[in-house]
Amino acid sequence: METIDILKKLIALPTISADSNIKLIDYCSDQLIKVGAEVKIIKNDNGTKANLFATVGPRNIPGVLLSGHTDVVPVEGQSWTVPAFEITKKNNKIYGRGTADMKSFLACALHTALKASHMNLTTPLHLALSYDEEIGCVGVRSMIEMLKKAPFIPLFCIVGEPTLMQIATEHKGKVNVSVKLKGKEAHSALSTSGLNAIYLASEMINEIRLIQDKIKKQFAHDDEYEVPHTTLHVGKIEGGVTLNIVPNSASFLFEIRNLPEDDPNIILADIRKSAESILTKYLKDFPTAKIHINITNQYPSLRTSKNSDVVNLLKSLTGNNSTFKVSFGTEGGLFSNELQIPTAICGPGSMSQGHKPDEYISIDQINKCEEILSQLLLKLQVGL
Repeated sequence: METIDILKKLIALPTISADSNIKLIDYCSDQLIKVGAEVKIIKNDNGTKANLFATVGPRNIPGVLLSGHTDVVPVEGQSWTVPAFEITKKNNKIYGRGTADMKSFLACALHTALKASHMNLTTPLHLALSYDEEIGCVGVRSMIEMLKKAPFIPLFCIVGEPTLMQIATEHKGKVNVSVKLKGKEAHSALSTSGLNAIYLASEMINEIRLIQDKIKKQFAHDDEYEVPHTTLHVGKIEGGVTLNIVPNSASFLFEIRNLPEDDPNIILADIRKSAESILTKYLKDFPTAKIHINITNQYPSLRTSKNSDVVNLLKSLTGNNSTFKVSFGTEGGLFSNELQIPTAICGPGSMSQGHKPDEYISIDQINKCEEILSQLLLKLQVGL
């Protein structure tokens, strides 16, 4: 079975984050078990989603981990000119949801594992396939907890997010935050007798913008990132029932994407202080007013030395001595921070094609990934 055949099957399984990925995990598990791999499935509480951790080669020593997520983003509201959940080949490209982000890497990794099963590896190859990465690296956490209890952990981790097979050593962390505001309703003709929760939200959002300005001027900068500083972003806001009622509630969501040098907890502390200052102005007249700020999800940044062993391994495989930093997040920060596994990012395709209609990857990128992973297998035969 060739990589393109595997990719065809993976794309045909529409593993949108809101839906189950079990069929994809079962397919990968069946292929691996047939060739004698050790496979562990870690399901979520209701059994609708699962992670897969597999080992090919020796079972009693740590190996090299290839990590990727199985979920993809939705296609609703996008204008596709080709079927989203079928592969379409044209002009040396393969189209379909997930071709770039990141089922082509999964197909290459699975094909590599199948090849490895026919080789005498002295260092094992591990695969980690996770769910719900697109909504904040949610699913992989149960696999990390499993590895914490394992007798050993992998030597290195390679996350196969699309980097055009270049070596990325860092990414920002991310914190998702929910803000709920409570005011007091009133007839809009008597609006001053109420406390408009949408106005409270507006004041909070303005404070977030002021804190963003402070970060840009006073916090760390790193020009190797496309956006060289930590960012705050409000992405959703809700409030109100009808025009003639002063709204008694509102809510909004914001995120922090922090450089490794910046502690998001310090930024959150500033935001909470701003909330207290806003409330102080109103509590005398509206003692039930409230601003609740809650973290809904977060993952850490990744920061790997450019001279680390995992980076040197990838340099030897790719023939490329340069590294860079990516703007998007990955499960790599969790493997690095929670398990202290040296981790780098290197995968086929470009993130500039991800999450878009007519998502595609060039066949040349798939071939390049296959070539580099074949070189990895040669090293695993002689030992690292």
